[in-house]
Amino acid sequence: MNRKTLILTTAIAGFASAALAEGEVNVVSWGGAYERSQVEAYNLPFTEQTGIKVNMIAADNPATPLKAQVEARNITGDVFDIEVSDAIRLCDEGALVEIDPADLPPAPDGTPAEEDFLDGALQDCAVANIFWGTVIAYDETRFPDNPPDSAADFFDLEQFPGQRGLPKNPKRTLYLALIADGVPADQIYDKLGSDEGVAQAFAKLDTIKDEVVWWEAGAQPVQLLADGEVAMATGYNGRFFDAMVAEGKPFKIIWDGQYMDLDMFAIPKDSPNPEEAMEYLKFATDTQRLADQAKYIAYGPARKSSAGLVGKYQDGETDMAPHMPTNPEYMQTAVMDDPEFWADHDAELTERFNSWLAGS
Repeated sequence: MNRKTLILTTAIAGFASAALAEGEVNVVSWGGAYERSQVEAYNLPFTEQTGIKVNMIAADNPATPLKAQVEARNITGDVFDIEVSDAIRLCDEGALVEIDPADLPPAPDGTPAEEDFLDGALQDCAVANIFWGTVIAYDETRFPDNPPDSAADFFDLEQFPGQRGLPKNPKRTLYLALIADGVPADQIYDKLGSDEGVAQAFAKLDTIKDEVVWWEAGAQPVQLLADGEVAMATGYNGRFFDAMVAEGKPFKIIWDGQYMDLDMFAIPKDSPNPEEAMEYLKFATDTQRLADQAKYIAYGPARKSSAGLVGKYQDGETDMAPHMPTNPEYMQTAVMDDPEFWADHDAELTERFNSWLAGS
C-alpha cells in the first residue's frame, strides 16, 4: 500500500467513524431496575466510547411493540430486549437480522463467542444478555415465626394466609401449580403436553383462585407486596432483589421451582439505525459489560467468562452470588423455559387459561 492509498483509506475510515459517532440507537427494554442496570453497565460506557447516543424506551414486554412495528412495516426501534420464544418466532418469520457469532467479541482469553456463551444463549437472530428467574417472594413481616420456603407453601392458604400475586399468563402459572403438586422439574413439560397434566395444573390453581391478584407488568408484584395487598407473589428475581437491597423492603425470595428464562437482544430488519444497533449489541454482550450489569441487578450473565468477574453489588457490601438465579443450589428445582414447547402449545394453553379465568 503506497502513502497516497494509506492516507485515503485512513480518511475514509475516519469519516465512517465520525458518522457513526454522530448517530443514535433506540433500545426498547423492560423499564424499572432492569433498565437502570442496562443504562449503567451498557449505555453510559457505550456512549462514552463511541459517541453514539442511546435512547431507552420502556415497555411491559418489548416483543409487543416489536411485533406491532413489524406488522405496520414502520420500525422505530433498533434493538429490542425480548424473550427466547419471541426471538425464535420472529426470526422464523424473517423479521429479524441474522447474527453471525463470529462477529461477536471473543472472551478475554480469546475463546470464540460461540464457545463462551451458555447453552441456548445464541440464536440465529438474537444474542442473550442475562439469565433470570420468575420466583416467589413474600413479606417477612407477615410470617415472622413460621416462614414459607417452598412452592407448595405458596398454595397453602391455611398455614400461610393472605392473597397471592400471579402473572396473568399460562407459562408462569401452570408449571408452578405442578411443582407445588409434587411434579419434578424435569417432568413439567411432559405433564403440560398432556390433557391429564393440564387438568392437574388447573385443579391446583383452583385451590387459590379466589385469593389471587393477577398482574401483567413486572413492577406490579413488587408494588403489591409493598402495599400489603398480597402476602406472597411471583415475579422477576431482579425486581425483588432491587426492592430488598436497594429499597430495604422486608421481602424474602423462595427459589424452589423458579422459572428460568433468557433475555436476548434482537435487531429488526429495516431498523432506522442498523449499524449503530449492531455496534451496541456487540458492545453490550461482551464479557465485561455482562459482568458489570450484575453490579446493579441480580441477573446471571449469559457468558461463561463473565462469571468470575461478578463481585459485589454497587453498595460495595452485598455479595451477588447468593442472589443469582444461576446459583447451582437454586438450579436443582428450576424449570428452564422451552421455546419449542411454547411455540407448539402457547395458543392452546392461553385459550384454556383465559377460559379458566373467565370461569367457563
